[in-house]
Amino acid sequence: MTACLSTNGPSVCEAGATPTRLLVATLSGVDVIERADASAPWKKTAHTLDGKHVSALMRPPGKGVFASVHNGGIFHSGDDGATWTSRDNGVTSGHVFSLDYNGAALYAGTEPVSLFRSDDNGAHWRELPSIGAVPGHETWSFPPPPHLAHTKAFLFDRRDPNVFFAAIEQGALLLTRDGGQTWRELDDFYRPDDVWPKDIHRVARDSRDDRLYIATGNGMFASDDGGEKWTRLTDMDFRIGYPDQMIVSPAGDGAIYASGAERDPRTWRTSRQAHGTVLRSRDRGRTWESANKGLPNEGRANIEAFNIAVYPGGFTMFAGNTDGEIYASEDGAESWQLVVSGLKPVSKGGHFRNLQTAAA
Repeated sequence: MTACLSTNGPSVCEAGATPTRLLVATLSGVDVIERADASAPWKKTAHTLDGKHVSALMRPPGKGVFASVHNGGIFHSGDDGATWTSRDNGVTSGHVFSLDYNGAALYAGTEPVSLFRSDDNGAHWRELPSIGAVPGHETWSFPPPPHLAHTKAFLFDRRDPNVFFAAIEQGALLLTRDGGQTWRELDDFYRPDDVWPKDIHRVARDSRDDRLYIATGNGMFASDDGGEKWTRLTDMDFRIGYPDQMIVSPAGDGAIYASGAERDPRTWRTSRQAHGTVLRSRDRGRTWESANKGLPNEGRANIEAFNIAVYPGGFTMFAGNTDGEIYASEDGAESWQLVVSGLKPVSKGGHFRNLQTAAA
């Protein structure tokens, strides 16, 4: 069974069994990691899409695998990542930042901010431009040049295909109830003195009662009323002061997993240290504990990709960092094992550059 690991693809991969094949999105292509069975060691077996900085991977059930590329469009594989063909007809922005799906509908988020949808497995895409015209959009900006915000992530309501959230980095948390035709901003979490204004990284939901979570450049928040009101869970002085990825446990036990850096990327340029780690909350974000046994303790790398493969009877978590190391956990982050090392950086945009040494 194949799973995917990428910075801006779906956080959750639905698998029929314990994964034995993993596709990893890197700075220079997709690496294929495999093992003979659930007890065997992993090893790199192939490298595809060489030279392309892959931003997102997704594997909608029965539809093959899709890869989006920074300044490179969208590709599709019908053979689990062995070969790829371009599949971005109708996508007018070459910089595709994120991918996700809801049922048969596929979505691609771009930089500058826009949204494209396909209803024929990527053969044709049509733009839903209203997401880039929300009131206040003229203030959206991403710090690194060329200072253009992007559509970073989605959260879909699986009960109603017309309802979903979009995370704009940096700019807004948006909600649509009509399939992306119109949008409403939810901004109760925002404060005028925030260091990173409305810097939304991930949106997650506890399926038991629809409690929402967001990871932002200013910390993590929770909402019990659909995003109208938010409660702060962590701030920038927390162990993960810059949370980037977030997963709600599929076991239905209220656990939340978060990955990210101790401080924001601007500090990495001088320290060359991100101290990336994984934390777990067993009580829905009230308290947190380290969940990094087996991960680098105080390494320079940041964990930029953090995905989970769910299958009958369990789940496997995967983490990829800017040093090109891939880790896996099959016990709910009680421990991690190094799967493979020596890959190109797994990096959101140019984050990896801030963590290179001067000699590099």
